[in-house]
Amino acid sequence: MYFTVITPTHQRRELLPEAVASVRASINAPLDFSFEHLVYDNGSRDGTAAYLREAAAQPGPPLRHWHSPGRQLAGLARNQLIREAAPNAWIVPLDDDDILLQRTLHHYAAQIGANPGRPWFVADFLRVNEHGQYLPGEDYYAWPFATPTEMLRAIFRAEHFIQGNVCYRRAFFDEVGGYDGELEMAEDLDLYVRFLLAGQLPVVCPHVSHLHRFHAHNVSIGVDADKHNADLRVIYQKYAPQLQALGILEPGQ
Repeated sequence: MYFTVITPTHQRRELLPEAVASVRASINAPLDFSFEHLVYDNGSRDGTAAYLREAAAQPGPPLRHWHSPGRQLAGLARNQLIREAAPNAWIVPLDDDDILLQRTLHHYAAQIGANPGRPWFVADFLRVNEHGQYLPGEDYYAWPFATPTEMLRAIFRAEHFIQGNVCYRRAFFDEVGGYDGELEMAEDLDLYVRFLLAGQLPVVCPHVSHLHRFHAHNVSIGVDADKHNADLRVIYQKYAPQLQALGILEPGQ
């Protein structure tokens, strides 16, 4: 079993080292699996490139990195990273300001072993402030659903969402077509909608995947209910015939 953690980054020299260190601290024992961390630098001008060269030269699990002279959308960067992953890899997204827990990959590996043939998994995550302090009452918890249609209905009612708290097989990612590189926001949710339209529910895992950091420069700053519903409508229109055939209404109806 092989895991590839993927991280696009832009102007996060101050926070990125914690994300990298958290991946390198992963413990696989007693299970037998390997892992690597792939980072795509989207035109940073804050010393990120030099830091990544230094970090990649340190002993430990492989850290590979690429650099773009200008900023790209997150979907494009993630697609480029996954193209560098092994065909049999399990992909674990991690934002450049978040922290992977030490046993996350171990828990995903155990769930993969217990659920043969299932191509994607979802876990809970915790929210912390800019100093890494826990924010009570802000946990994200994944819900179980009986069918993919039931989960899609909850997503387009804005009752449920998924972020980077997933693990999926690269072959499944390739099957549904990867991230939409033209979406400015919610490209991850767009991918998971296609996972569900392909008829696959995620396995809900009983562990916490990562610490999601709230700070003044979050990409999601300003994404309120109206903006989220606008993003949902964009995604809905992409798959309207399939969704309507399942009886799923457009957001807001």
